[in-house]
Amino acid sequence: MSGDLHCHTRLSDGTLGIEDLITFAKKKGLETIAITDHDCLAGTVRGKIIGARQGIQVIPGVELSSTDEDTGKAVHILCYLADSPDMLEGLCKRNSLARKKASHFMMLQTAKRYPISTEFIIKCATGSTNLYKKHIMQALIECGYTDSFNGELYQELFSKSSDNNILVEAKYENVKDVIDIIHTAGGIAILAHPYASDCVNEISKYAEYGIDGIEVFHPSADEEQQSNLKKIASKHKLLMTGGSDFHGLYNTYKVSLGDYSTPDDCLHALLTYKSKQKRLQKKLAQQTANE
Repeated sequence: MSGDLHCHTRLSDGTLGIEDLITFAKKKGLETIAITDHDCLAGTVRGKIIGARQGIQVIPGVELSSTDEDTGKAVHILCYLADSPDMLEGLCKRNSLARKKASHFMMLQTAKRYPISTEFIIKCATGSTNLYKKHIMQALIECGYTDSFNGELYQELFSKSSDNNILVEAKYENVKDVIDIIHTAGGIAILAHPYASDCVNEISKYAEYGIDGIEVFHPSADEEQQSNLKKIASKHKLLMTGGSDFHGLYNTYKVSLGDYSTPDDCLHALLTYKSKQKRLQKKLAQQTANE
């Protein structure tokens, strides 16, 4: 029953449509996936319906952007199984607007450096709810300036360490507020790819904020790093999840759907987490009433 709980579609910065992703999951023998598009809930309902037809359990999810105000780092929080996903729409809209402003500037800078039109870059983002760096890279690839989405040109344009970068980082709401919004919506908050986001040292702080778990099994973490994350999760009694972070043609890592997944016991813990929390709260309330 293991599942790939980190997948993106064309609605954000993936290249597969929802139906193609689910069909691929079935061909790969997966029983469970989660569609976790960036700050976008648009595919949640359709994903569950198509998944049911294909015999695939599609867990409702979204990857929400946030900022650690102490470190200035971008931090991604995966939200699963929200009871009231409409309560996340405001956050998604604000994050989407912040990303759109930053991407628009980077698009204009790209068009100044290379003889490609902004209209062509936007065309590369057809089907997405926003404009992403990978869409800019696709335009550059199609015009022959590079043959790689993640190679030297990408590093030159979007790496902080590059003197020639055009990087503009969007300003998102702080980590604690995003976790609180997820909980208000009845969702489960999981810290996405701690090593890729360089926020392993901040996990204890996020645990104090109320984060429910961390993404342990991810292509950005090798076996030793996964082992470290398991110890941290055990120390703070956090859920552990995993996924390939699949983006299709836009993949950052050399990975296919299902190559990284959430083990059976961890998936069961995630799916039963809210009911256990409710039982625990009820028990504590009864104990308080009896004192």
